[in-house]
Amino acid sequence: MTAETVDQAEVEAPVEATAEAPAEAEAKPRYKLAIYWAAACGGCDIAILNLGMTLIELTERWEPVFWPAGMDGKRADVRAMEDGEIDVCLFDGGIRTNEDAEMAHLLRAKSKVLVAFGSCASEGCIPGLANQRGLEAVFAAVYDPELNDVNGGTPNGPWESPHGELELPSLEVRLRTLGQVVDVDYSVPGCPPETERIAEVLTAVTAALDGTGPLPPKGAVLGAGNSTVCDECPRERNVKTIKEFKRIQTLAEVDPNLCLLEQGLPCCGPAARDGCGAKCPAAGAPCIGCYGATEGVKDFGARLLSAYASVVEASEPEDIERVLEGLPDTVGQFYRFSLAASLLHGGRS
Repeated sequence: MTAETVDQAEVEAPVEATAEAPAEAEAKPRYKLAIYWAAACGGCDIAILNLGMTLIELTERWEPVFWPAGMDGKRADVRAMEDGEIDVCLFDGGIRTNEDAEMAHLLRAKSKVLVAFGSCASEGCIPGLANQRGLEAVFAAVYDPELNDVNGGTPNGPWESPHGELELPSLEVRLRTLGQVVDVDYSVPGCPPETERIAEVLTAVTAALDGTGPLPPKGAVLGAGNSTVCDECPRERNVKTIKEFKRIQTLAEVDPNLCLLEQGLPCCGPAARDGCGAKCPAAGAPCIGCYGATEGVKDFGARLLSAYASVVEASEPEDIERVLEGLPDTVGQFYRFSLAASLLHGGRS
């Protein structure tokens, strides 16, 4: 028998089975997810939809059981659930009406994990700026008497309409963050949160529920870093002091490489938490601080004010006044996203 015939014989010889075929992988559990939209603009829900095909992949492990912005669902459906039946609830939006507060308490009871999702839920965001004024001023700004309906009032609570009495949600005295109303397990910052960060958070939580990854400590900020936007910003930082703040539209040209704060633009990068990829400064726009304060900071505005004071070259009253003229909206600059959660308007009530 030649080598050629031996090789052929070995090839054609039947192979004895040495092991059984691997069994089919055990089906992984599918967890229940709720997403709710309170006092917010809806951008957080759009950010979830922007996941695209990743969202389809995530639904293999996550079953949306309540998401008014994306599917039909009623409060009665949630009330009928067992307490803790929902594995994770992403709650976006602040608490401005009695309905917001009712849903916050309801979803807290029905959810194992409640997440303050986005800046409105975690800090109050733009709707929280209305806390500077009372309800009468808010209604006066929104409902012009000349444009109001024939009843001459403002729609708040029980409301007599041409079609009968309507029970509308009543506005509370001020907007509160989700954490000022109910116990919150985690928060995900951003206005809205970056889409890729949302996928990271859901993937990490899936691993924790599967028992293959650690569950973050309660109170942790997910989907963000522990440093500042300045630390992830690609722009160069050189000058240590500035003499005035400028409006971006007054600059003939913005240096594409130099730190925006050093160019006199009021950037929130020194106080804002990283995790967004510094997309605004990289594109030539100052950071507006939507990812909130860095770890351990209790008041974003106070931290930003301290950062500005350390670089502004002004000691005389007239110099300080001149510098402040470059910040026409001081509350909006220092507390655009965090007024409701600040030391000025914080606390549970």
